[in-house]
Amino acid sequence: MFPNSLQKSKKFVIFIMALFACASSLASIAILPPKENDLTSMALDIKAAPPSNIDIISKPILFDKERIKLTRQYRLEHYGIKSKSIVIQPRIIVLHWTGSKNLDSPYNTFYPATLKGRPELTKGGALNVSAHFLVDRDGTIYQLMPTNWMARHTIGLNNIAIGIENVGGVDNQEDLTQAQVDANARLVRYLKMKYPKIKYLIGHYEYGKFRHTHWWQEKDYNYFTVKTDPGEKFMRLVRGALSSQ
Repeated sequence: MFPNSLQKSKKFVIFIMALFACASSLASIAILPPKENDLTSMALDIKAAPPSNIDIISKPILFDKERIKLTRQYRLEHYGIKSKSIVIQPRIIVLHWTGSKNLDSPYNTFYPATLKGRPELTKGGALNVSAHFLVDRDGTIYQLMPTNWMARHTIGLNNIAIGIENVGGVDNQEDLTQAQVDANARLVRYLKMKYPKIKYLIGHYEYGKFRHTHWWQEKDYNYFTVKTDPGEKFMRLVRGALSSQ
């Protein structure tokens, strides 16, 4: 009887180990992060020649010692980067809309160093939101800050992303103009020529697709907001302009 009991005990142990192995395998599948090729639809595809010239008007926002200090603090708290520098290596371009009817409103919002009136973002720090460029309804392009300095415009990707804001999108209406489509396409071509290592062009609403990839640098998993800008139609038109001959 004893040998039979021992044999049954061994079989039971083997059975339990097999169950654990199966569960472990299923768990690893469940948490597997997205593959890099899941982002291919957002890869920057430029077939037309870059612009020989582009008109960009300088309209700088305030970037004093306080804003630089807050930018350094943001990089440390959110990305674990301890550095006196606020220089980034652009790999992504993110298109946005302002949710306003005119240029002055977003410009005045971006101008101060500290964030005001955005309770959903204040938990992320006092650094004000901003972008590198602001495109008006008629397609006029304004540069607000150096393209290789970090701006707070896209959670998780700020340290590698250039932000382009477009005036419009009031009440989440997809009302951006053809002039803005053309201006964004020209600007993206210009930026790709300036920074050849830029790999992706995305709309703000698409940024969540980068979570669980090596591009995502945000340390706080719960710091995330759902976005709709600048609209699927606008992104389709800009991408179409970039991929056409």
